[in-house]
Amino acid sequence: MGEEQKEKLFAKREEGWKHVDEKQKQEIMKVSDEYMAFLNKAKTEREFIKTAKKLADDNGYTDIINKKELKPGDKIYFINREKSMYLAVIGENSIEENGMHIIGSHVDSPRLDLKPNPLCEEGGLAYFKTHYYGGIKKYQWTTIPLSLHGVIVKTNGEKVEINIGESETDPIFTITDLLPHLAQEQMEKKLKEGIEGENLKLLIGSIPFNDDKVQEKVKLNILNILNEKYGITEADFMSAELELVPAFRARSLGFDESMVAGYGQDDKVCAYTSLRAMMNLQKVKNTAICILSDKEEIGSMGNTGMESHMFDFFVSEILNKLGINKPNLLDRIFCLSKMLSSDVDAGYDPIYASVSDTLNAGYLGKGITLNKYTGSRGKSGASDANAEYVAWVRNVLEKNNIKYQITELGKVDLGGGGTIAYILANKGADVIDCGVPVLSMHAPYEVTSKYDIYSAYKTYEAFWEE
Repeated sequence: MGEEQKEKLFAKREEGWKHVDEKQKQEIMKVSDEYMAFLNKAKTEREFIKTAKKLADDNGYTDIINKKELKPGDKIYFINREKSMYLAVIGENSIEENGMHIIGSHVDSPRLDLKPNPLCEEGGLAYFKTHYYGGIKKYQWTTIPLSLHGVIVKTNGEKVEINIGESETDPIFTITDLLPHLAQEQMEKKLKEGIEGENLKLLIGSIPFNDDKVQEKVKLNILNILNEKYGITEADFMSAELELVPAFRARSLGFDESMVAGYGQDDKVCAYTSLRAMMNLQKVKNTAICILSDKEEIGSMGNTGMESHMFDFFVSEILNKLGINKPNLLDRIFCLSKMLSSDVDAGYDPIYASVSDTLNAGYLGKGITLNKYTGSRGKSGASDANAEYVAWVRNVLEKNNIKYQITELGKVDLGGGGTIAYILANKGADVIDCGVPVLSMHAPYEVTSKYDIYSAYKTYEAFWEE
């Protein structure tokens, strides 16, 4: 009697792999292999958008700028300054009466940026000075192989693309650390103070220019190499966006190959699975929108972040080219829209169990996570989804036999986090965070479950097809 009632009444959070047959396992592995291949060539926001554009072009999407009018079934995109992108499939239902179904993720990840004047020489070694981007543990970025990605734009408008350290034949770069024999004082410091931000200097060379009369010979030799290869001078670093990311490749993790280890999975795991799911769409009832945003890791500010009006511009262009735009229609459509803020969640790590409420934590291999709210402590800064919308999302998942977990980001007083959810909620849309649990979030090498990656892909597809 008791066991029957327990089966009937208790909420279930089952291990996902338990119900996977061989055919589905092969599909899960296939999706994850394609994800890792994508991740390896799209480590920065510019690279992600460039790769996403090619995928969209190959699947029949068109830049909205080139469309004079739109009709149901049209597939369009808009690229904002090469660092964010919005895609849409126009739905059969009236957008004016039904709003949009939006999935939004971000494609920027914690990293190190070069300073505007980065090149220096000290003690016969040449360095690039850096400024870290997003929330990192600084000590994790020393003594690992790093690659340099980005663009240098000359004053004549010429753009030089840089990608050094990813090929097996490329040199890599690194940030040195103090040997333990001499690190007694360093190891007495608090962990967050062990490495100072100003000491995250990238080692880039040691051979001096062959002229005894000049000063800073190693710096000059590096500039000479860069000038010969890229045609740049030191002043051109002032108009550059150069990012340092781990040179590690995304790989399968574990004897059972059940997980993915790779850089930038926050939030490229959700960005990729939503983008891939959108490529499957043909006809949809309600207009489907995929957001690939920038700058989330530093507050979504700037004209490529979600705090800008660029997404509003994209939706307004849709309304213009549908021939239905009028005053206040944009506001009305947002208020009728539903959104999944597809961002990652903190995965439960048994080694650090004390930071989690085990009843409300996200577990690897048990499906996607739904965060009703994020924020910190007293839900500060949170977008708190209403019960009616949570029930609607649960219904979509259960109808499609997709496993999910309702979670929180750690214990109440220990921190918290934020996503782009509040930005769309402020416009009037129903929003809930929905993503993949991650171990070692914001580290140079993050870990996810292949089962959860596949669950996210199927979730986003089901949401758009609802």
